[in-house]
Amino acid sequence: MNTLSGRRTRVLAATTATAGLLLVSACTSSDDGGSGSKTAAGGVELVKAGQLTTCTHLPYPPFQSEIDGKVQGFDVSLIDLVAEDLGVKQEILDTPFENFKTGAFLNSGECDVAAAGMTITDERKKNVDFSDPYFEATQALLVDKKAGLTSLADVKSKNAKLGTQAQTTGEDYAKKEGFDPVSFESSDAVLNGLRSGQVKAVVIDYPVVQGWLKDKANAAAFEVAENINTGEQYGFTVKKGNTKLLAAINKALAAAKSDGTYKTLYEKWIGPYDESAASPAAS
Repeated sequence: MNTLSGRRTRVLAATTATAGLLLVSACTSSDDGGSGSKTAAGGVELVKAGQLTTCTHLPYPPFQSEIDGKVQGFDVSLIDLVAEDLGVKQEILDTPFENFKTGAFLNSGECDVAAAGMTITDERKKNVDFSDPYFEATQALLVDKKAGLTSLADVKSKNAKLGTQAQTTGEDYAKKEGFDPVSFESSDAVLNGLRSGQVKAVVIDYPVVQGWLKDKANAAAFEVAENINTGEQYGFTVKKGNTKLLAAINKALAAAKSDGTYKTLYEKWIGPYDESAASPAAS
């Protein structure tokens, strides 16, 4: 496979809107998908000729978010590798997160693949097919430093307001622990709820928290009170039975892990490289 420099992603906002949603494109260096055929390399059938259409939910840094007018992130970069192998460009469709549980946009032919920092669960497997795991994820309890909260148990005992992102495993976990969390539509809304004092603590994926704490103002105001290992792994999804595309995704992931591309992307978007994240056990 090519070196990382040959894969560098260029993401452009597009003027076309599909189903009333934002459409953007991530173009690989090998973009040559203008033949008009919906069949890509390896016999992979695509919903639109010359492009691999990806459903996501913005923003969810560091996996996908708009930076300087471009949609970028860890998920974007990994799926861009798949698109390059298929000889097409990646197009990104911003959709509601609830769509990922049902696979609605995959089943309706709006998207080929869904990439949204999505945890592999048995419930979701009923509706979609998951790729091999590509990331080990944990939840984090982020608290307002002024609140004096030291753990999730402390949040409960002090009856402090807890926030979560809607339709996520972090929210599911909080509810199982007996909380009635304030539910926010996006990760940005979760952070704004913490900043505004609407909640005093939030449970959300640790890599998201890592990204927030890179901002000096956030680091001064908030701290991680507890890391919660829920045994979660992220995977990409395709429509049930789309075996050729699933194989192409798994092949690209395996190659990226073996040739060092995965490590480089991990360090760029996530932080210090965690070897266990590169070779998670199959879920």
